[in-house]
Amino acid sequence: MKFKLLACVIVLSGCAQNSGIIPMGNDTYMVSRQAATGFSGMGTLKAEAMKEAYQQCQLTGKHVEVVETIDAKPPYIFGNFPKTEIQFKCVAKS
Repeated sequence: MKFKLLACVIVLSGCAQNSGIIPMGNDTYMVSRQAATGFSGMGTLKAEAMKEAYQQCQLTGKHVEVVETIDAKPPYIFGNFPKTEIQFKCVAKS
């Protein structure tokens, strides 16, 4: 019984986490991506997050202006998996 519970906890803790678009006010948003393991590259995570940011701004005919990026630092072990957080604004095209 304890082994099954432990196995479920390990499996669930290894799932990738994606925040979706989170509004922060004043046309500013945040999106984050986290890998399910330490073997995933940061580049793919950042590209997926940026793609989601661009899709959000396209809804209003605006473009992305990155305000800040925060990335997890290696080593990617013990739950410190690759993760990126991007804060961005949707600004009018000039």
